[in-house]
Amino acid sequence: MRHLLKTNALLFALAAQFISPATRASEGSSDSNPSATAQCNVSSDGNSPTTSTSNETSASANINQPAVDQASEVNWKNVPTQTIAADGIEFAYRELGKQNGGTPVVLLGHLAAVLDNWDPRVLDGIAAKRHVIAFDNRGIGASTGTPSKSIEQMADDATTFIKAMGFKQVDIFGFSMGGMIAQEIVLKEPQIVGKLILAGTGPAGGEGISDVSRISNFELFHGLITFQDPKQYLFFTRTPNGISAGKAFLTRLKERSENRDKEITFSAYFAQLKALKAWGKKEPADLSVIKIPVLVANGDNDRMVPTKNTYDLARRLPNSTLIIYPDAGHGGVFQCYADFVPKALDFLAK
Repeated sequence: MRHLLKTNALLFALAAQFISPATRASEGSSDSNPSATAQCNVSSDGNSPTTSTSNETSASANINQPAVDQASEVNWKNVPTQTIAADGIEFAYRELGKQNGGTPVVLLGHLAAVLDNWDPRVLDGIAAKRHVIAFDNRGIGASTGTPSKSIEQMADDATTFIKAMGFKQVDIFGFSMGGMIAQEIVLKEPQIVGKLILAGTGPAGGEGISDVSRISNFELFHGLITFQDPKQYLFFTRTPNGISAGKAFLTRLKERSENRDKEITFSAYFAQLKALKAWGKKEPADLSVIKIPVLVANGDNDRMVPTKNTYDLARRLPNSTLIIYPDAGHGGVFQCYADFVPKALDFLAK
């Protein structure tokens, strides 16, 4: 019994650091939305992907190089963490590219994510041309308060943060659970959102979204017995390409060695699990009312939010563009950052 309790404690400790909802991916198709299938192959060092795409709107940047000059003075690995007070909460946040002006891009992260869980290549890449802000939601990481227990509450928190920052309108990039939060924001307060990027996510009531704990805890145990970060299994495919990309991604997350964010607490993690389960059982919203441009992206083999949901989401949004990365999973936009970042910038600039 003592050994079992110790094992469970280890699983919970891992859950507090790494986790997002999981389920087996299934494939789908979409004929009603503009789409692009982009090839993304990771080289042997895992850091310099080469990509090609069937979409003629692909990036003109040199995608064989990191999306931003990593020698620049301030980037995601060293940008200071700031706080702002709103509605009795001290929100912790980081921002880059403020000098670029224009509409700010607010980022919303995955289950259990804190500021350190964003891929530096993606953040630095977008911040090369845009003003980028990521924050810890209420009760998460270094933000104070009691964690929200529903996706709807998280959306309210995000809206509170956006208004506290003095932004009249923002573009939003939501990844995984963050994409669900983003949908709620634009449905509740459409006037504050100009464009949406939704990656690795799906609509309310989407297939497999409510099946969080079982698969995530299985992969936590899998990671424990194989001495692997569970994100290696949950974000990436088990092909040579996916394994290499996963290792490179996890290495990038460690680039920030000082002034790192606080880890998510057990109570916050379980509150988010509850919120995701409820979202997965919720009746689908009428997304046809969202008229703003939306970029929808994912890998073709997402085990966390099955890729079928990505196609479904794109079909439901009348002004969407779809990108699917072959041989990629939930973290497809991180695996293929050198293709995704220029496409995201092109989309935001239109």
